Amino acid sequence: MQGQVPIRFCFEDTLRADTVQTIQALKARGFQPIIFSGDRKGAVARAAHAAGIEMYWGELTPFEKAAHLDDLKAQGHRVLMVGDGLNDAPALAKAFVSMAPGTAADASQSAADLVFQGEQLGAVLEAIEVARAAKKRVMENFWFAALYNFIAAPIAMLGLVTPFIAAIAMSSSSIIVTLNALRLASDRRKGS
Repeated sequence: MQGQVPIRFCFEDTLRADTVQTIQALKARGFQPIIFSGDRKGAVARAAHAAGIEMYWGELTPFEKAAHLDDLKAQGHRVLMVGDGLNDAPALAKAFVSMAPGTAADASQSAADLVFQGEQLGAVLEAIEVARAAKKRVMENFWFAALYNFIAAPIAMLGLVTPFIAAIAMSSSSIIVTLNALRLASDRRKGS
């Protein structure tokens, strides 16, 4: 309208509530958080500084994000990428492991290895902890099975046990491995 001062609106994304805490926890575990964003460089710089992230790039196309992941892979890094935008899908597909929140674009959810509920980034830490605990259980089970077979197979081949006892021993080893794997769920409940 004539004679009225125009109103200016400024919009800016805010960090998720647990961003700073999650970034600090990732750094404490030896991870180096990096931002690859399609947003303007100034907005990316402000978000990176607020989150405590030193390395960041802005105004990247989806293909440039994927190219950055290729560079990191060539340097021997295994990248865990978290993304929620449509333009993150190619990079999510290229990452060693990728995650997207349940609120992400459908293409990002489809490209991600893991989709987490809600918007809290703490899910990233939980996924890392579960993966590490699962790997530990897998290795325990592998070594138990190897040791069992190293001892039990020669005894069975030499005929020192009856087939009935060998069958019970084999079933028992499978039960032990399964119970050890189930400890993962039990440990997660205790930790929460």
